[in-house]
Formats: sequence, C-alpha cells, structure tokens
Amino acid sequence: MIAVLVVGLVLHNAVMAQLWDLGVRGTTLDVVAAWKEALLLVALLLVAWHVRRFPAVRAADILALVYAIVIVVYFAIPQDVLGGAATTRGELLALRHHLFPVGAYALGRLVAIAWEERGRVGGLVVLSAVAVAVVGLADLALISLQSWRDSGVPGWYREQLDLKYVGLSGLPENWVYNTGDENDPIRRLVSTFLSPLASGYALVVALVYVVSRPFRWWWAVVAALLYVALLYTHTRAALAALVLGLVVLALAQRRLAPAVLALGSIAFSALFLVVYPSIGPSTSYTPEELEFLRQNAAKEGPATGGGRFPTEDSSTESHWQNLRDGVRVVIEHPQGHGLGNSGVTAKRTGVAILAGESTYTELGVDAGIAGVLAFVLWNLALLAGLWRREAWVAASLVTVLAIGLQTDVLGIHWIAFTLWLAAGLALGRARADTSIDTGEEPASATA
Repeated sequence: MIAVLVVGLVLHNAVMAQLWDLGVRGTTLDVVAAWKEALLLVALLLVAWHVRRFPAVRAADILALVYAIVIVVYFAIPQDVLGGAATTRGELLALRHHLFPVGAYALGRLVAIAWEERGRVGGLVVLSAVAVAVVGLADLALISLQSWRDSGVPGWYREQLDLKYVGLSGLPENWVYNTGDENDPIRRLVSTFLSPLASGYALVVALVYVVSRPFRWWWAVVAALLYVALLYTHTRAALAALVLGLVVLALAQRRLAPAVLALGSIAFSALFLVVYPSIGPSTSYTPEELEFLRQNAAKEGPATGGGRFPTEDSSTESHWQNLRDGVRVVIEHPQGHGLGNSGVTAKRTGVAILAGESTYTELGVDAGIAGVLAFVLWNLALLAGLWRREAWVAASLVTVLAIGLQTDVLGIHWIAFTLWLAAGLALGRARADTSIDTGEEPASATA
C-alpha cells in the first residue's frame, strides 16, 4: 500500500485531469480523487490491527497528537465564533489538508514496528522522481503547449477544482517563464504533477536522498538526470532549497561531498538561469492570451524584472508580499479564523483568502498561533530524533520546512505523505543504526 500511495500521488494530478477529459466529473471524480485518503486510512487500520500495540512513545509522537487535536478542535469551532466564512466543504478540505502528514507519520511509526525487515521509502522516492524527470523532459521535447490547452487539464482545474486561470487558456500561468518578449515565452517542466513547483520540490527531496548514498556510478547518472529536470522547472526556490538540503546533509552525515556539491549547484544553476531564455523550450501565446497579458501589464504597471510582462523577479516579490500580508493577518488575529479560510482551499470554495502560499501563515489563519506552534514543535522534535538515525530524511525535512515559508508544502500531497512517512519509519530505528549513511545495505532491504 505504501508503494501504491507514493507512486499514485506522483500520478494523481495527471490521472484526475485525464479522467475529467473522459467525462468522469463532479461528485464522481471527487470520490475517485479521495482514493489517497481512503487508502491511507485502510493502511493505518490494517497495520494497527497487525501490530495490536503502539511503539514506545517519543516526544514527536506526543507533539503530533497535540497538533492533530488542535486541528480537530478548530474544525469543531463554529466559523462565526472566530470570524471565519469557510463553507462546510472548505472546512473538510482543510481538515484533510492539515492532517494528511499526521496520518502518514502515524503509518510510518506503526510500520516501523510491524515488520523488522522494513522496506526503504528512499527507493520509492528515487523511482518516483526518475519518472517525474523522464516524463517532464519528454513532454518539453515532444508535446506542444497547445496539446495541453486542448487536454482535460484546463477543465479539471476550472470546473473540478474551481481554480480559474485566465492568462494561459485555463492552464496555470506558471507553466511558462515570461522573458519580457511576447513572442518568446519559455516553457517550464511540469511533468505529472502539472506544476513546476511541485515537480521541482519533489526532485529536490530525491536529490538529497541520492547524494546521501555512497558514491556509485549509477547514483551519479540518476543525480544528473534529476538535476537536469530540476533546472528545467526553472524554480529558483527549489534550486535554493537544494543547496540548503545538501548543506544540512553534509552536517548530519559529517561529509564534505554534499557541501561541495552545494557550492557547485550554486554556480551551475546561476549560469543556467542566465542562459535559460536562450536555450529553454520556447512556445507561443494565443491572440487571446496576448490580449489578456497586455491588459494585465497595463493595469499592474511595469514588471520589476524588466520587460513587458511579469517575470520571476516580480513573482519573487509577490511571494514575499503574500508572506508579509499573511504574517500581519496572523499577528492581528492570533486566535485564527477557523479551517478553510486560507490558501487554495479558500479559493476553491469561493471565500476570502486571508493568507496564501506560506504553509505557516495559512496554518495560522486556519488554526491560530496554537496550530503554528504545534506544527513547528512537532517538526523540531522530529528533527532531533532523525538527526543521527536518517540523515537524508532530516535534511529533506529542513529543506521542506524552509520551502514552506513561501509555498504550501502540505498541499503537495506526495511530499506531505512521503516525507512524514519516512520520518515515522526512521524514528523506529535505533540510534545506532547508521547503515543508510555508511552504505551498508541490510540483506533484507527492499525498495
């Protein structure tokens, strides 16, 4: 079941869009899309029945429970008490959103004691990321943007998820990088996640795992493939996050190689970003898209990065502005507004978005300072427990928590499940078990 969830979450968005295109829509598709929550619940029940006991309680377990209780309490509080306006559907979506990593963590903790011969989620992480890289690069080389415009993706976003994108014929605008030349937009790698951001962050987690392995030529080949795909997502936050992850990995493993690779990545990625407008896969706008972009540029004023249309520089400023605005809302209303009043959940359900993009400000709006503190303390306890048990998980967790400053990382279900599952599994290992860092593979290890 773990393998099905890890691989299935990589394919989820692409499959749901295809099902929408085939006519599976509305409530029926909502039910199908809930396969991940249903399978996680079934897995939890089956493993709990098998072990019929709980693992030795750790600080991280207690804090995970506290976090879950805070979320459930805020779900139970009526919206008008806290000044929120979320719909019942929005509250349910937010409840799932905030508790998904807790369920994954609980599954990992139970699986760690259910079978002494534990499979390694790291192998699934790499396989998933290789699939993302291969599909994404093949898409850039072989499939036109017009094919995506004509696919079920715009309709799935617009009709099923209530996410109405205008600037790219219903596709998310961040699928292309605006060079400032209306005749030469550049595509970004989106792969099966249908998002350059989600693809980039998943590739970062996989690269941290690969670099944590003892050097072998095949790991070098895999790392090269994943890194090339990461570059083509043109996601600067992901490239910066990779550097952070490698530095943390170097500290956790007490190795110099990850730090050297981090320095090399800074230089190479900076060069790539400079030349990307010249070597990236170019595409073109439709007349309708050009008209919208021109009107939007006239309304918004000149882009901070230069050129006629908004660029990555204005995008970065937007991220920080959203973070500042969200922090201000949380400070002014520290008790929170109730689940469903932030981020994509609020957008999908048609209520005012009180905070967006940042994991922490969205959590602060939904569950107040109590929710933010519980989440942060839980993950700090996880880091303390993981540091000498599973270096790649610790480094990945630091990286994802940093990304969470400007991105709703819990909304990327693959990361929310895989990373916290791996953390739960790792805590089941004795502190002396360092085989993953030394390269000594147990005979029973599986992918």
